[in-house]
Amino acid sequence: MSAVSAQVVAVDLGATSGRVVVGDFGADGLTMRTIARFPNGPVTLWDGSRTALHADIPGLYGHVVAGLTQAGRACDNLAGIGVDSWAVDYGLLRDGRLLSLPMHYRDARSERGVALVHDVITAQELYQRNGIQFLPFNTVYQLADERVNGLLELADTVLLVPDLITYWLTGQRVAERTNASTTGLLGLDGGWDHELMNRLKLPHTLFPELVEAGSRRGPLLPEVAAQLGFQTEVASAASHDTASAVAAIPMHDDQSAYISCGTWGLVGVELAQPVTTEASRAANFTNEVGADGRIRFLHNVMGLWLLSETLRHYERDGRTFDLAVLLEQAAEQPAPVHVFDADDPRFLPPGDMPDRIAQWYRERDLPVPHGPAAVVRTILESLAAAFASAVTTAAELSGIPVRTVHIVGGGAQNELLCQLIADRVGLPLLAGPVEATALGNILLTARAQGIVSGGLPELRERTARWFSPRRYVPRTNRAALMV
Repeated sequence: MSAVSAQVVAVDLGATSGRVVVGDFGADGLTMRTIARFPNGPVTLWDGSRTALHADIPGLYGHVVAGLTQAGRACDNLAGIGVDSWAVDYGLLRDGRLLSLPMHYRDARSERGVALVHDVITAQELYQRNGIQFLPFNTVYQLADERVNGLLELADTVLLVPDLITYWLTGQRVAERTNASTTGLLGLDGGWDHELMNRLKLPHTLFPELVEAGSRRGPLLPEVAAQLGFQTEVASAASHDTASAVAAIPMHDDQSAYISCGTWGLVGVELAQPVTTEASRAANFTNEVGADGRIRFLHNVMGLWLLSETLRHYERDGRTFDLAVLLEQAAEQPAPVHVFDADDPRFLPPGDMPDRIAQWYRERDLPVPHGPAAVVRTILESLAAAFASAVTTAAELSGIPVRTVHIVGGGAQNELLCQLIADRVGLPLLAGPVEATALGNILLTARAQGIVSGGLPELRERTARWFSPRRYVPRTNRAALMV
């Protein structure tokens, strides 16, 4: 690659880990290098009456600052920074200060919030207003519980995680639209639903101005610039990590489905308008805002959380495995006759995942997988089945005749999983780029700074040219998915 003309930095905060990635733009294209990686796990604290899971956002910000400092030393023309993260979690501020350590979405407290919300508005009406799938940890449910606890009365601002990090960097309090759309408090027109907030007694003054993905936020605060050792601009990027990932998927037409596979698996299609039919609600499909006003019509599947938490359990039990070797052993295992329901709520919290999987089978008098290789093969088969089912349902509900499936994220480098998905969906699967979230963040941040131009088709054309996906073809004779 020729000499670098400019660089942008993506701060990409996933549900279990974070990274700081530099994108180097030159005459020959883009190269990416990861400057820092760090864990992101919940913190368990005693809350006076019970232990509760919190998101360690101040600790995460410390990792971000350290990573950005390293990035500044590694760059000679740093033009911008973009931040993305997981959805739904937030911080409460008063006079610009964080009131408490934010709760983690895997904490059980939002179950009460579900009842509080649906005592006021039915699930059917709520879906007609926001088009968002039911997840018990959606922001609207968390805030309903917060209101009862009284903490909400002390706050003057609610900021979702990437907006909070951006606020600490720039001093600006705004809400980027792609992540705001996951809260359940945005209407189908893309604006805050003040009527819904009033009905739920959530002060609409808490929610800041909405801004678009890829918009400029301004320079770093002077104090932050001094701490980092450089000054540059910050952009909002597409602050929901899946929105950034989808922006980077090299889809060439509107007959493609996508799987963004990390801790969670997000499976769907891209649309111009939301789908809010009763069939869509019953299937628990969501309509989230994407970059450039597109709609991400998708369904959440548990994702690689099942595998990573299984490996963590084995490590806690004193058994350590090389993942590559374990995947090879899993590939040699016979396919299970029965797959388990990857969306079963029992798999959501941290803990003994192999025992929960075994429990699922025992409850149905089905053969239980024995041994790590068999357990891993069962997990991957079950995920592949869930992904394939979601692709089929997305096509049926949206009317999109899906001909190709794209997978990005960590799952794109799992060869066994990719082949199993292609087999089960009966369609070609294009895998990559792996770092799609960071790439989408980088492209949108670079566009905000004038380094690249064009809409999503042009950005995706660049992705296809710079990062060629790997193609998997189904080994089965299943007919192509038709609508």
